[in-house]
Amino acid sequence: MKRLLIPLAAAGLSAASLALPASAEPHWATDPLAPKPADAYSNAYFWLDANGAALRKATQYHWDFKQVPKLVSPQSKTPDDGKPGMTAPTGSTGAATKVNNINLPKTVGKVFFIDKAGKYRWCSATSIQSRHRNLVVTAGHCVFANGKDDVYDKWVFVPGYYQGRAPWGVYAGAYAFTAFDLDTYDDYDGDYAFVAVHNGFSLAGEKEVSHKEFKEWAGDKWIKPREIDSKEFLKCQLNLGECWSEGEDKPADLVGPDYPGAVLEKVEVSKEAYDAAKVGKGQGFKFGEPVVEQVTKPEWDAYKGPGDKGTDKVGNYIITHYYTQKWVKPGTSRKYYEAHYIIGLAKDFGRLGDVVGGQGMAWNQPMGQKVVAFGYPSAPHPDGNKPFSGLTPKYCMGKTGTKTYQVNMFKVETHQVLKCSMTPGADGGPWLIRYDNNKRSGYVNGVTSMFHDQDGNQRIDFISSAYFDGEVAAVYNKANYAQTKAIVSPKGELLQ
Repeated sequence: MKRLLIPLAAAGLSAASLALPASAEPHWATDPLAPKPADAYSNAYFWLDANGAALRKATQYHWDFKQVPKLVSPQSKTPDDGKPGMTAPTGSTGAATKVNNINLPKTVGKVFFIDKAGKYRWCSATSIQSRHRNLVVTAGHCVFANGKDDVYDKWVFVPGYYQGRAPWGVYAGAYAFTAFDLDTYDDYDGDYAFVAVHNGFSLAGEKEVSHKEFKEWAGDKWIKPREIDSKEFLKCQLNLGECWSEGEDKPADLVGPDYPGAVLEKVEVSKEAYDAAKVGKGQGFKFGEPVVEQVTKPEWDAYKGPGDKGTDKVGNYIITHYYTQKWVKPGTSRKYYEAHYIIGLAKDFGRLGDVVGGQGMAWNQPMGQKVVAFGYPSAPHPDGNKPFSGLTPKYCMGKTGTKTYQVNMFKVETHQVLKCSMTPGADGGPWLIRYDNNKRSGYVNGVTSMFHDQDGNQRIDFISSAYFDGEVAAVYNKANYAQTKAIVSPKGELLQ
């Protein structure tokens, strides 16, 4: 892993612009997720394929929620870490679902990834304002693998995720940034992450093309075989097309009825041969009773088989068929195929911030502020009660505590808290102060990190977040400079 331990001024913004004290020298860690368009396309395609089957298969990610940690020892009031600062939210608000007078922002969605056990997982997250309009903020433990010097695989963000659908595309992660102490020491005072994502895209169906177009196509493509007969195969070869054959022509062999895999066939014979045949199971034995078929006069005239032609009592034309048994080991036949050239189309959605906007960012804010916390809770409470499905976003609204708290299990010394009953799955969801319900925007001043049961009734009653201080602002500012790319062209092909 490449870690960047660089003073803030070297990152491109002055210390004054972030209002940090001169003594502060924040450190951060960064890891690549999928910087190359081809890898990013592969990651997004993994989740989009088969109509989003992998998205629906994923479950919420969290440490064992039955071991709910306690908030202990209220600390001092607002940490003294320099002057407060903010960046304003941006972007279009668009239509939003209205729930109990709180309009859900387009920016909130889910991040999907594969954990170290190979399981499909998700957390909550939001788009946040940034220089290149390409930044997502979530919990650090939803990106970095518990201090193991690694990040999760196939990491993508789906804004506005709703019941298995990605209405504004899928955005593959390119670079991830977090607190050095979380990445190195598993210190949850730094449980936040900023991820720079590539342009979003969605799959837009498939199209059959010529061999020349197929060879020139830089995006997803495959050959779909079509079975043809021997005459079409010969024609294909003469025209130098791409065709092939498989197997061989091999006639069926007569075998006994007890031969493994033997198949019973019927053979039409004359009445004399049928009458001479035995009743039972075996080669040449009778195959059921004679079959009387009523036919038209032209069919009756054309029939040349061994059966008996005649008429019934009312003058209808009939043919009586007689069958005996034939037991065979099935033969094989050569199959012929012709190549059809298929390309997969994709639709570029553009930069994340241009599509859904970005929430503002706030740091070094006073405690005890009104906040709206959004997320996709899913896990049951420790007592087994499961009030949330994780299919749609939920929220909690209230004031944060006036003091920060410790959580000894996770080396936490300064978490801010909010009274809330959302369960795991809401991990990484934003805490927005100054939320404008009409614009559906506010300022991210925390992300859900942990869940707590303070009264001991086996129900989650508080959630907590890292306090967003000057060091968080420095990590955010570093992520601000990460540049990402479009994955597919306006035509829908993969860019190099």
